[in-house]
Order: sequence, then C-alpha cells, then structure tokens
Amino acid sequence: MGRHEQREQIFRLLFQVEFHASEDMPRQMRLFVEDSREIRTQQEADLIEARCQAVRDKITEIDKLIDDNTEGWKTNRMGKVELAVLRLAVYEICYDDDIPASVAIDEAVEIAKTYGQENAGGFVNAILGKIVKTGE
Repeated sequence: MGRHEQREQIFRLLFQVEFHASEDMPRQMRLFVEDSREIRTQQEADLIEARCQAVRDKITEIDKLIDDNTEGWKTNRMGKVELAVLRLAVYEICYDDDIPASVAIDEAVEIAKTYGQENAGGFVNAILGKIVKTGE
C-alpha cells in the first residue's frame, strides 16, 4: 500500500472521530482495520492505527490552529470530510518532519476533492496555505 492509500485510510478513520465517543475509538479503529479490504498486512494496520491515534492525540492543538487561520469558519461549523482532511494535513505539516508541507497540502486537496463537497479542495487548500504561510 502506497502513502496515498495509507493517507486515505487514515482520513477515513479520522472521519469517524466525529461520530463516536472518544472511548469507543480504539474499538472502532480495530473494526475498521478488520473490515477494510485495502489493508492487507498487520504492518499496514499498525501504521494506520498509530497515525490516526497520533492525530487524535493532537486534535485540540490542531483544531485551534485551524480555527486561528480561518475567517467565518470554525471547526464546529465545517463539514466533517473537510475537517478530517484538515486535521490529517495539519498534523503532517506541523508534527511530521518526513512529509513536506507541499505534499501534505496536495494530498489533502486530492482527498477533499474525492470525498468532499464541490468546493472542498479549494477550501482545504486556502486554509492549509494560510497555516503554512503564517508558519504556525
């Protein structure tokens, strides 16, 4: 499984965060991995679960950063797809030194275009661009 596919699986798992209680997420992650046809090895499953958990551990900081870089849109008003995409991308930009910001943004825009509403790619791109530009 390539990095794009891994990122897409992590996004799908993060999307579920909005629909389940925090204490239910470990079980939901296991069920997601068990039911996924795309995740073929335990190594892939472990990587996806670990990355999702790492993002979840930073959600408060990530959401504040998103809120600080939007006008008229706060995380509690955003579409769930866009929010999950933004959370993953902000995590990659701020906490993962192995992923260049430009790659995180490009991948986020592609996922937003695939799963989000019509203007989701532009919306995600604008917020992430501002975060990178302000250097936060």
